[in-house]
Amino acid sequence: MIEIGIDSFASAMYGDNNTLSSVDAMEQLLQRIELADQAGLEVFGIGEHHKKEFLDSATAVILGAAAGRTKRIRLASAVSVLSAADPVRLYQNFSTLDLISKGRAEIVVGRGSAIEAYPLFGYSFNDYDALFREKLELLLQIRANEFITWSGKFRPALNNLPVYPRALQEKLPIWLGVGGTPESFIRAGSLGLPLMVAVIGGQTHRFKPLVDLYREAGKAAGYKPEELKVGLHSPGFVGSTTEKAIEEYYPGYAELWTKLGRERGWPPVTKDKFDGLIDDLGVLIVGSPERAAEKILRHSESLSGISRFTFQMDNAGLTHTQLMNAIELIGSKVIPLIHKG
Repeated sequence: MIEIGIDSFASAMYGDNNTLSSVDAMEQLLQRIELADQAGLEVFGIGEHHKKEFLDSATAVILGAAAGRTKRIRLASAVSVLSAADPVRLYQNFSTLDLISKGRAEIVVGRGSAIEAYPLFGYSFNDYDALFREKLELLLQIRANEFITWSGKFRPALNNLPVYPRALQEKLPIWLGVGGTPESFIRAGSLGLPLMVAVIGGQTHRFKPLVDLYREAGKAAGYKPEELKVGLHSPGFVGSTTEKAIEEYYPGYAELWTKLGRERGWPPVTKDKFDGLIDDLGVLIVGSPERAAEKILRHSESLSGISRFTFQMDNAGLTHTQLMNAIELIGSKVIPLIHKG
């Protein structure tokens, strides 16, 4: 069974000329999480950024507010930038969320695709991978043990110190968020951690060799196939028809990704490139409920099965009403089609 959900970066870029206040943008985000819960979506994730255009720097605070307005949906980070975080505080934040939500918290950790968190918290981007390796080791120790004895390079040592509160779930879910680095896939498999693959461009089936590396590493480490979950995160949008979805989604997508391209050295978005991304093999899932369900199932087949798919929808230009309509369509039509298979 494929779980379907949404990941949000708590974008503040809504309304005509981006005039919506941060207070209203946050309230609307919480309304969308509440609707996702009511509509039957299985998970809602909040990212972590430290930029003016996003409101998600304190992920667990947003999810804590959402926990009080929801009943069943799982609440996750998407992702927590572990390299720039203190694993003790990260665990405490999400174990507290787990108590508030009565066992619905999850953490997706990653190194982060943006670099602003590193100088903000006093770290060097030159230590990108070393930071992550050390902090992931500590986070997993904290999850497994109430009392911790540990030492490393980037954080003061812990000598038989307890970490409270403990999560309600016996084993608080910790997913490893990855991009396209083979070592990251192997690391997740070797540790037996569920894998969340962020695919933002190209064709999904090209990630099959990397997912195979993950599963091979997990098998070699002694983990069972059912323990090696694969999730897929991708930009997308669902409308009443495919034509309507493209009409509503493309302008904001082109604006946002062209802006990101200027920052990261990518070429500007063109309609031809966009059309390639939404075709049968392209990564973007933009279309009618039928089209969305068809592509999610195709993506799952191309990767030899996925356990979760999350849409990233709140890019510039989409209104709260459009996003609410998309959530309703995902819950009422996309999920039943996927479960029907």
